[in-house]
Amino acid sequence: MKKLAIITTHPIQYNAPFFALLHKRQKITIKVFYTWSQAVQGEKYDPGFGHTVAWDIPFLEDYPWQAVENTSSKPDSASYNGIVNPTLIKTVGHFNPDAILVYGWNFKSHLQLMRHYKGEIKILFRGDSTLLNEASAVKTFLRKLVLRLVYRYLDVALYAGQANKAYFKFAGLRESQLVFMPHAIENQRFEPENITQDDINSLKQKFNIPLGNVVLLFSGKLSDNKNLYPLCAIVSAMKGKAVSLLIVGSGALEQRLKQEFGTSDNIHFAGFQNQELMPLMYAVSDCVVLPSKKINETWGLCLNEGMAAGKAVIASDGCGAAYDLVEQGRNGYIFPADNFDVLKERIEYLVANPERTKQMGLESEKIIANYSFENGCMAIEKIVQEIA
Repeated sequence: MKKLAIITTHPIQYNAPFFALLHKRQKITIKVFYTWSQAVQGEKYDPGFGHTVAWDIPFLEDYPWQAVENTSSKPDSASYNGIVNPTLIKTVGHFNPDAILVYGWNFKSHLQLMRHYKGEIKILFRGDSTLLNEASAVKTFLRKLVLRLVYRYLDVALYAGQANKAYFKFAGLRESQLVFMPHAIENQRFEPENITQDDINSLKQKFNIPLGNVVLLFSGKLSDNKNLYPLCAIVSAMKGKAVSLLIVGSGALEQRLKQEFGTSDNIHFAGFQNQELMPLMYAVSDCVVLPSKKINETWGLCLNEGMAAGKAVIASDGCGAAYDLVEQGRNGYIFPADNFDVLKERIEYLVANPERTKQMGLESEKIIANYSFENGCMAIEKIVQEIA
């Protein structure tokens, strides 16, 4: 079988099960090389959540992997010099791959690897960046120059969706270099039949959510770019209506949001929840809302999770996923990131029409079926198998 080396910084809850499936299918031989060796096992401080995270599902099982020593004086996955692996090129060379898949170029050793093997081994790249961030003309021009220098080292970009594809074209890649690999999660883990109504009612009672309310769910890091303050303000002002907002997550804005809205009867803070409980959190909801600004919301995998759980979705046009996953009026709504009057109208409509909200959730399940790990595997396998 053809061999694929996968280069990424550390185990991630969304990638590990994908790697396991890619290995299990036995269409190609894979090996994952983790370049942030300090974060491969045990707990890791996550600045977005604001605390150390130890996930409760296995990330290092059912696929071959190797941690490559990171010698950076300040190891992390947030800076170019946080990933420094003097032996990475040699280590990957010993595996003798037919292709290399790199996750993220903005690390010193990842970029060195791409440059070293360009023209010798086929270089695949995975990233979900977009052009949705608002920037000046000067910054846009400089960004294009840098990206075109970087992306000349790769052969194929695996784009996650339409906004990501536009970004790669902006960076100078040709249509023939772009292959669709859907941004996906373990859809079956969030399917509603795995959870009983008693489970749902018990969780609602735990957070004092009235059983008859339409439940809006936000799931993610409580950071400024998520635009949570306006969402909370809208729901808080809807007192007397059958609506509740459940906020799952932690982060920099947590205390401010609790101080402002913690006494609202229809806003409920669940805090950080680990992976095994997340399907139940989605099952409790009727609609997932992601109101992010046009800043650093390259995709928004909570929309995948909500749709796999059979829920309606509302997303701002600052979310990369909105352009692929949300079909206006079918399974939810897209609203302009700075127009909270429209967001309010959409929420009010769903609250007033709970049966329509349920129907939208059924449509979400149909749409998300195409955004699967299986389709992602097939996209990679085809590329690698066709290497001469």
